[in-house]
Amino acid sequence: MGSRTRPYRALLGARMRAQSSYRASFGLDLVSSLLIGLVELAEVWVLYRAVDEIGGLDLTAALVVFGLADTAFSIADLLVGHVDRLPDYLRAGTFDVFCLRPQPLLAQLITSDISLRRLTRVGVGFAVLIVGLIANDVTLTPSSVLLVLLSLLTGTAICTGIFVAAAGAQFFLIDAAEMTNSVVYGGRYAANQPGSVWSRPLIAVFGFGVPMAFTGYLPTLTLLDLPVPWNLPDWAGWLAPLAAIWMWGLAGLSWRTGTRHYQGGGG
Repeated sequence: MGSRTRPYRALLGARMRAQSSYRASFGLDLVSSLLIGLVELAEVWVLYRAVDEIGGLDLTAALVVFGLADTAFSIADLLVGHVDRLPDYLRAGTFDVFCLRPQPLLAQLITSDISLRRLTRVGVGFAVLIVGLIANDVTLTPSSVLLVLLSLLTGTAICTGIFVAAAGAQFFLIDAAEMTNSVVYGGRYAANQPGSVWSRPLIAVFGFGVPMAFTGYLPTLTLLDLPVPWNLPDWAGWLAPLAAIWMWGLAGLSWRTGTRHYQGGGG
């Protein structure tokens, strides 16, 4: 196992050293990423300045939703967010180089880069989650701790699956990265909001099709013992692992179909 992963570890190590070697530039990247995260948090705060609650959630509950969903997506973005550059590889024909190597294509693509600047986005989401848990006086029982950790783990799995599914679709689409980004990053925005205010199409897409509701909203309702919509049980937050399995089933199907369809760059 160590010999199989050594090339990937060496490549990722080289990427991380290269990014951090220019400290001023790296510091600016971290600050800019931090500011983006704070702006998105400020948007939630501004909404709740005008009303006491939205969709049955007050500001403190919304912070837990934001913390869980944003932390999960930010970790996924850190790990696999660069796979959205696949259309550039396909147009340039450089994806063919991956096909010549005796390693899995998806593993090569995931380890081809890593964006350390996104670490501050993870920090923003995690800090908001801690503040939200404290503000809601969540008792740290084994059950609540397990639910939070499980939500972060499965939420990250769901978000990474969305990135991979979108990458697989690029083998069939031409210059349509913005269309898949509308689902990927639109899902991120939807996950930070109370799902009870979604319209029926959004519930179908981001509630069950691309199950972003299971990254933050539904686990928060279960954690805080709040009413759960959509005729789901009160313990719906514990169903997040099933949502992750569903999402990775879609991701695997999309990626496998796309790579089998690929005939080369034509160069």
